[in-house]
Amino acid sequence: MSLSETAISAKPASFESPGRIPKTIGYFAAFIGLGMTDSVLGATLLGLVENTGTDLSEISRIFSARALGYLLGALLVGRLYDRLPGHPVMAGVLLVMVLTLALTPVMSLLWLLMIILLVLGMAQSTLDVGGNTLLVWVHRAKVGPYMNGLHFFWGAGAALSPVIVKQVVSISGDITWAYWFLALLIAPVAIWVFVLPSPVAQTASEDSPTGRVNFLLVALISLFFFLFVAAEISFGGWILTYAVKMDLASQTAVSFLTSAFYLNSAYWGALTVGRLVAIPLAIRFRPRTILTADLVGCLLSVTLILLWPDSLTALWIGSIGAGFSLASIFPTMISLAARHLAVTGQVTSWFIVGASLGSMIVPWLIGQFFESVGPQVMMLTILITLVLALGVFGILMYALNSVEQRKQAAG
Repeated sequence: MSLSETAISAKPASFESPGRIPKTIGYFAAFIGLGMTDSVLGATLLGLVENTGTDLSEISRIFSARALGYLLGALLVGRLYDRLPGHPVMAGVLLVMVLTLALTPVMSLLWLLMIILLVLGMAQSTLDVGGNTLLVWVHRAKVGPYMNGLHFFWGAGAALSPVIVKQVVSISGDITWAYWFLALLIAPVAIWVFVLPSPVAQTASEDSPTGRVNFLLVALISLFFFLFVAAEISFGGWILTYAVKMDLASQTAVSFLTSAFYLNSAYWGALTVGRLVAIPLAIRFRPRTILTADLVGCLLSVTLILLWPDSLTALWIGSIGAGFSLASIFPTMISLAARHLAVTGQVTSWFIVGASLGSMIVPWLIGQFFESVGPQVMMLTILITLVLALGVFGILMYALNSVEQRKQAAG
């Protein structure tokens, strides 16, 4: 899950930040690393169960620990980039990510692993905020295509991580070297960012054309993010374990695990492709049209898996469809919010709080019932979450129409 645009006051369009391309490359590389760390837990969940001697209901707490860290980081780091040079801050959190990734597979106690992942979550959200903010400071009014590229590379990292894990595990025999290899990939990015001069900071706009904040709209959008991110993270975090426990592959262990790992990667890959496809679509269609199509696509994909629970084909189609449909929801909802709200840092922080709580609570809830009720509780929970998200979206559309009608009557 990434922080999107904030309301800022740009300097004249003629302003250019020195060394824009090297900085942009650094941010893109950092977000590849962010994507890899976001999806690595889902690809290694069973290995972490073995390392800690726990079961799935207990290990599911690590999702909540990382999400709590992400939430704390999102709440605390906003002013950090405003007060300090951005690149040393970003380089520092990249190094924290390297350290926590290296420690994750060697933690045999669940409570220690949860602390490590809480710290990792704080580092991830600090990087998330920094990447989006610094990219805007570098490119100013021309940031649009670069911002889309930033989130595309996050998706690329999320899709690449399960493939890397599978290949390294097949060579080394366990998940330890997979985590260490990911850490080694991220370390040079920290050095790259650190040696580059930080961009000049910008300040929040005080005269947004959208006027005063409508707290009802903020609450509805935050609730929508809670439900959407809950579905997105739950699917990515549990789909590998779901495939294993449902025995949806051939009977041989090697091909079985290969299929499961690639299924996980296919989900994140479809999400990445979906973000790329959404760029031209956003030019031609209104945000509410795109969001409606996305939500319907998600519901159909999950329903397909539930209707044919024993079909590997249905699982593959549903996973790819879910990833593709979920891809553009977050940035499109931010775009919709920007049309009706002054998307200040404070407003955006509430959006991130909602998203973080969703990623914290629902994956944990699935873990509590995964073994006692059965693997299908995962898909059923995601379906219910998406139905609720569609309902909140409908209420939001009604509220937005009411606001527009009041504006027209007053004008």
